[in-house]
Amino acid sequence: MLVAGLVAFASAAPAVRAAEPTVAGLWEKKDEAGKSVGWFVFVERNGVFEGAFAKLFARPGDPPQPPTCSRCTDDRRNAPLLGMSFIRNMQRSGLRYDNGNIVDPRDGTVYRAMMTLSPDGQVLTVRGYLGIPMLGKDEVWRRLPDSAMAQLDRSVIVKYLPARAAAAKPAPAAAPKSTSAAAQ
Repeated sequence: MLVAGLVAFASAAPAVRAAEPTVAGLWEKKDEAGKSVGWFVFVERNGVFEGAFAKLFARPGDPPQPPTCSRCTDDRRNAPLLGMSFIRNMQRSGLRYDNGNIVDPRDGTVYRAMMTLSPDGQVLTVRGYLGIPMLGKDEVWRRLPDSAMAQLDRSVIVKYLPARAAAAKPAPAAAPKSTSAAAQ
């Protein structure tokens, strides 16, 4: 009976974990004044989570050309920020994500990273740090509704959410009908 109970508990555990929210989706960071700084999209690929810049909001004094990661030293060097993967290799353990990294595009520094998702899946705390987590800084992001995906640049959708891009692909235009007398 004890063995049967353990088997039942073990088989129920994955179902409970599956019910937990995930970081996958669209997130927003706001500044101290409550203005949006950026939107970020998270996807899961082969059990590892990745976050990318999904929408950028210009601030006063920003240059008119699209920003790039000019100080990055890896494969992101000079990549446009829009659509760039800046959080990588996050491994999920329940509501916690660890062992990843985050790049600061302002100076190209790559920090170790961890994230914690609220139990309701609506708040994400992102922490980048050097060495140990205590030597880091938290940012709090809020989940955006799925309907906000319609506001993203198509290139971001195609790169990170190809199934959504395929579903949203416009239908081919129908051939124009002839209006000549011979066609009537």
